[in-house]
Amino acid sequence: MRRIHRTRRDLAADLALFLFAACFAAVSSRSIPVAESLGPGWRAADQVVGGLGCAAVLLRRRWPVQLAVVLLLAGSVAHYLTGPAMVAVFTVAATRPWKATAWVAALAFGPLPFFLWQLPDMPEERAGAAVTYFALIAGAIGWGLFRRSRQQLIASLRERAELAEADAESRAERARMEAREEIAREMHDVLGHRLSLLSVHAGALEFNPGAQRAEIERAAGVMRESAHLALHDLREVIGVLRAGPETAEGGERPQPELADLPRLVAEARAGGGPIELAGPPEGAAPPALVGRTAYRIVQEALTNVRKHAPGAAAHVRVSGAPGDGLTVEIRNTRPPGPDPVRGTVPGALEGGGQGLIGLAERTRLAGGRLTALPADDGFRVRAWLPWQG
Repeated sequence: MRRIHRTRRDLAADLALFLFAACFAAVSSRSIPVAESLGPGWRAADQVVGGLGCAAVLLRRRWPVQLAVVLLLAGSVAHYLTGPAMVAVFTVAATRPWKATAWVAALAFGPLPFFLWQLPDMPEERAGAAVTYFALIAGAIGWGLFRRSRQQLIASLRERAELAEADAESRAERARMEAREEIAREMHDVLGHRLSLLSVHAGALEFNPGAQRAEIERAAGVMRESAHLALHDLREVIGVLRAGPETAEGGERPQPELADLPRLVAEARAGGGPIELAGPPEGAAPPALVGRTAYRIVQEALTNVRKHAPGAAAHVRVSGAPGDGLTVEIRNTRPPGPDPVRGTVPGALEGGGQGLIGLAERTRLAGGRLTALPADDGFRVRAWLPWQG
């Protein structure tokens, strides 16, 4: 047997409906037309049946349809079951499917055609009581249908509110992830640039221990400055992470521009690689996002040259105009031959292979496209970024 769990509110509702059915039977007992031919015993049995019907209201949650059918059928004989029948049909209309409600309604109004056919010959008191009965049953079914539609509306609104809340949380989490991914890209670009300079000079000292004192001092100075700048950048990024995504989106960390390219190339030249820079174009500056993306592309490309082809010559060309877009191209020649002992290019580093993937994603987010392919004499990275007129 299925166990029905009732809350305090459910128990209070059941008790209220039981009292309603009992009070309705008591109040209407004087107005119910009962045949004079019925003896006292039949009248007492009729009242007992009415009391049992009121008590049966407490079973409406477990067997609503069965209870409604029994009360409606017994109501055609007994005279005090109108109140319990109203509660039963209300429960069916409020909680059961439409099909069950339709069957119970058909059973309740099945005698109506016969009543209408006999109405002209029926006593006025009996006809009034029958009309009142059908009106009360119709009102109970209508009220139950209204309550069910209201419950469904409330459930739908609650579900929509929960979905909206979940969607808002999902959007907030997605925004936080995007902000942190942006910070991770910044950390990769900035620290990769600084640490690659450190590695190049450390590799140069390792493979050339007999270098002149001036060269050693210059390399040590570049290493010290690069380490200092790397720590400074790392502190800024960690500070943004600790402050949360709001600060990350607020743009408190320094953002490079296209005009900073000469400084970037100068730092890369200090790492020992011959680098030529053509551009950026003079005149109007591109939008901040386009300029920053172009700067990061050049930075990552030069970092990859130092990682995988130390000592190779690189050529950076930045051109474009409003309406035509901004084109960034970085070419590097083949690095010097491999070390005869180690079999690798001196100073070359292991890479995770994520730099170009991050650049492609950054370029896509800016609305551009990027290609990175081996060229005849080395490697080429070429990107186009939109620059609206």
